[in-house]
Amino acid sequence: MINRETLLIPPSMQGYVNRVKEADILEGIYRNTKQFRKLLNTIPKKKIDYAYAPGKWTLKEMLQHIVDGERVFAFRALHFARKDANPLPGFDENQWADNSQAGARKWKDLVNEFFALRTANELLFASLNEEQLQYNGVANNHPTSVAALALVTAGHLDHHIAVIRERYLQAYPAPAHNGVESEGKKKKDGLKKDAKKASKKEAKKTSKASKASKKTSKKDAKNKKLKNGAIKKDIGFPSPKKPAGKKTTKPVKAAKEKPAKSKPAKPKAVKKK
Repeated sequence: MINRETLLIPPSMQGYVNRVKEADILEGIYRNTKQFRKLLNTIPKKKIDYAYAPGKWTLKEMLQHIVDGERVFAFRALHFARKDANPLPGFDENQWADNSQAGARKWKDLVNEFFALRTANELLFASLNEEQLQYNGVANNHPTSVAALALVTAGHLDHHIAVIRERYLQAYPAPAHNGVESEGKKKKDGLKKDAKKASKKEAKKTSKASKASKKTSKKDAKNKKLKNGAIKKDIGFPSPKKPAGKKTTKPVKAAKEKPAKSKPAKPKAVKKK
């Protein structure tokens, strides 16, 4: 087991080493290989040319930088593990990024290149025994051990995983690269739009409730009047009918009786004896 306290670690790389908590150096590399694969699978296509602020790398440029770092750290480790006494130069990451032409590359090709390199680097570090891991050399004017470079390989990727999650995949208060509208602004505008819709919806709901309340109030008032005996034509009760009247007939005038004409009595005939 490698004792970290005895490792030669350049001050500029101590932060990367501190990120790796695993006691076994290789375990840290294996862990974030899986983490990075999962993270890359969640990145939408519209984000690959996005930078969270002017002058910052796009995701493509960052991935190219990670690939370059994998190459440099592995070569340094191999150089020292083979006991090559020649010192190695440093590298200017910004100059490398400016000349990488990463923007013209396909995202898929960059992803495949990284994992091909990572697989090769895992095999390289796994092939070294404890004695080889303790070998030292000089890079960028600082003495460094092979084991430290293995930790830097894992810690450097951990650092950039955190940056991608916090600044590239979350809303950030800065305009995007090349004058494109920032994701933070888009999200803010979206929230304003949603709030406006919610406000209109709430106003509509309040208006309906107010109308319903007025309607209920009117109904209660009608019921109260009914209770007090007042009857209106429009409350649904039939108007009381007038009692059917008796048919009136004009009095029939009694017919005047004409006096009967009296006929003169015929004289009785006298019987002759």
